[in-house]
Amino acid sequence: MDFNGVRVLVVGDVMLDRYVSGGARRISPEAPVPVVAVGRRWSAPGGAANVARNLARLGVVADLVGLAGRDADGEELRTALAAEGLDDCLIYSAARRTTCKTRILAQGQQMLRLDEEVCAPPQADELARLRGRVLDLLPRCGAVVLSDYAKGVLLADAEGASLCAAVTAAAAVRGIPVLADPKGGQWGRYRGAQCVTPNSAEFVRAGGEDGGAEPDAAQRAALAARLCADYGLERVLLTRGAKGMELYAGQGLLCRCAARAREVADVSGAGDTVAAVLAACVAKGLAWEESVRVANTAAGVVVGKMGTAPVTLAELRAALRENAENPKLYALPDLLEKVEDWRRKSETVVFTNGCFDLLHPGHVSLLRQSAAQGDHLIVGLNSDASVRRLKGPSRPIQDERSRAQLLAALYGVEAVVLFDADTPLELITAIRPDVLVKGSDYTEAAVVGADVVRAAGGRVFLAALTPGCSTTGIVRKIDDGSHAGGPRR
Repeated sequence: MDFNGVRVLVVGDVMLDRYVSGGARRISPEAPVPVVAVGRRWSAPGGAANVARNLARLGVVADLVGLAGRDADGEELRTALAAEGLDDCLIYSAARRTTCKTRILAQGQQMLRLDEEVCAPPQADELARLRGRVLDLLPRCGAVVLSDYAKGVLLADAEGASLCAAVTAAAAVRGIPVLADPKGGQWGRYRGAQCVTPNSAEFVRAGGEDGGAEPDAAQRAALAARLCADYGLERVLLTRGAKGMELYAGQGLLCRCAARAREVADVSGAGDTVAAVLAACVAKGLAWEESVRVANTAAGVVVGKMGTAPVTLAELRAALRENAENPKLYALPDLLEKVEDWRRKSETVVFTNGCFDLLHPGHVSLLRQSAAQGDHLIVGLNSDASVRRLKGPSRPIQDERSRAQLLAALYGVEAVVLFDADTPLELITAIRPDVLVKGSDYTEAAVVGADVVRAAGGRVFLAALTPGCSTTGIVRKIDDGSHAGGPRR
């Protein structure tokens, strides 16, 4: 998983999140309230700025458009954005103050929040400048996030003009998906968005059914369909906290993801992370269902952190691998990070490769001998397309996913990586294993990548073969009926 070349535009209510943390071990004699002995203070970009911060931590190029005050808090926000590597595309206005939320924490628990804000639509000149900035940035982006905290940027003015409508219309012309993270139940300003991402309370409120029991599965599907129809939405992603996420379209439920959090420390900013990761995945070209799965995984990571903390690309990759059907199957960028981690510990990396179509004792012997040559064994696995080119149109018998899963279950195999070329040379060059292993039916001079490994100070090991073991031979026996069970019928 990587987001190289992905660019996302974030439009919405930026704010400064401040934190005051300490211990609370006594009650004030002046009033029945806890006394917090301040130990630490810090601040971070919040609201739409936190969405952009999450994107930046994933390696996404994020353009942030919002409105801040020309004040000390605005200057602090500007500095914080620069520290995150985010270009400052904000409009600074002397007519309003910067929204600031101050959270008081004690023993890791949030005790109090102080909000300093002005909730009002932009003035006419501010709206014009915001619209101009959006239209300048939009053509370069693969997705747009409307991050609405009802502070003003996305609210309609007295004449009904709204930045939301301008953004959605301009994006529609270019075929750029718009995702809205809503606030409250007034969804008219998100009309035409490809996806709206409410929590349970916002979802129910948007349907005019505020309060009462939580709707059941059938009621949620019906409400989502009605909201899609009423507001011209393509999808609704309902985030249900500990109950996971549900993606709906007009025709009903598209997918459901269980919550992935191991331990919840703070849910602040989880919606920002969901919006950011979902937009990044959609802009990358992933299907919506897959994008939701990735966003759900990211949410599980971020709620384990205190405050509005972002998820990093390394954390997301690790969590996806942990939750994957085959955690030992690596994409090459992830594998290279793992290899570097092993090398920092002065541990030996071993590499072998093959098709491993029908596993047999010869494969098991090869892998055992390979694992014995060092600390960590990586297996390069020919993709289905590669196998077909090498073995003919009837192969492989098992697809690459199945072959990778079987390899991962075998003793000593720590990582499996697919390659699509006819040889693993590019893979070997990237990994630079300390030991390269092939069967003894090769000579050292004939082993692909041997020169690369030796040039880097490594060595080649030729493993002893197991007589009479080959996938081709097994297939031939099956096809001609010479196996113990007799001919096929």
